[in-house]
Amino acid sequence: MAHLIKKTRKRWFSGLMFVGLLCLSVITVSQARAASIEPFVGSYHGTTIEHAENELQARDLDVVIKETERGFIVDWSTVIHKPDGREKTVSLDVEFYATERADIYGSAMRSGLFGKRIPNDPLKGEPFFWARIVDKTLTIHALYINDEGGYEMQVYKRTLDDDGNLDLIFRRFRDGEQIRDVTGKLTRQPDRY
Repeated sequence: MAHLIKKTRKRWFSGLMFVGLLCLSVITVSQARAASIEPFVGSYHGTTIEHAENELQARDLDVVIKETERGFIVDWSTVIHKPDGREKTVSLDVEFYATERADIYGSAMRSGLFGKRIPNDPLKGEPFFWARIVDKTLTIHALYINDEGGYEMQVYKRTLDDDGNLDLIFRRFRDGEQIRDVTGKLTRQPDRY
């Protein structure tokens, strides 16, 4: 009789463990889905102000966010107005894809050996990007490793306001020290694509 009770307890405990692990895996899979890019999709235009060395410099900014099958693409262009009247234009587009980690997107910047889109390699001097969405904020991180082995991190925080426009905070860090701080407002534009 004691042997039968032990066997029943063992089966009951095994069944309970199976149900527990099943519940845990369902929770993990549901948490692994990244937050939706849908509220951010659109075209934006605005002006930013750079706070550097006690002087303010304006920048014109255009951002287009498009949803894809795997995630989304962020295409941004910045026109920097130099104090001497010159202008410098910087443009970049990055494809992001959902990962197994909740709210985190990986980047695919170039084609690999077999044509599959893959991330850049920061050890080759290429920027490595990833993104995350938390509540109404889309944050994009860019990591650069310089020739001396130090690093530079750029952080773009784009937060949706109640009108569907974006508040931008851009910060640049070199070896952990903040070296640039830019803020701005981008207004949602009529669809261009």
